[in-house]
Amino acid sequence: MFERFTEAARTVVKAAVERAERAGAGSVTEEHLLLALLDLEGTPSAAALDRLGVAARRDQVVAALAEAARRAGLTRADAEALAGLGIDVAEIVSRVEAVHGTGALRGDRRVRRRLGGGGRLTTEAKGVLERSLRVALGRGDRYIGDEHLLLALAARPGPVADVLAEQGATYGALERALAKGAEGGEPGEGAVA
Repeated sequence: MFERFTEAARTVVKAAVERAERAGAGSVTEEHLLLALLDLEGTPSAAALDRLGVAARRDQVVAALAEAARRAGLTRADAEALAGLGIDVAEIVSRVEAVHGTGALRGDRRVRRRLGGGGRLTTEAKGVLERSLRVALGRGDRYIGDEHLLLALAARPGPVADVLAEQGATYGALERALAKGAEGGEPGEGAVA
């Protein structure tokens, strides 16, 4: 599958691995992929995120991802559903952190080993890569670009898609922003051999 990735898409995966290593994370997550996408410039995904104002609100995205990680990856909808059952997720997080330290539920405790060899992706991150292929094929593209990775993140239910949606970057909004870029004559990136 990686042979279909454009240079920008490969850069995203490599940067996600590097982010995970710097953070001491045991594996590469969807969050690492999104943060790597936010670092890109001059690509279709960067242009779409800029059009939607997400790039300008990068700090809010990072804070929202950190908050979702603090909730052990529960989405806001999950937390609200649990609240309906009388379970206060914020209270549980606070109690766990009081005993075990801030970020105890994140699951990203410092790991001394390096990810090396391309890094280990979580099941969710692997799912994003697989979905990016389906997104590309559904759009009639013969390559997998950074824009397909972004759309795959927005399409996959979970905290990352929630954070994107909170910023106005739903799957539909991203598709429209990408289409505007294509109509505007911005150069897209073709397949890398």
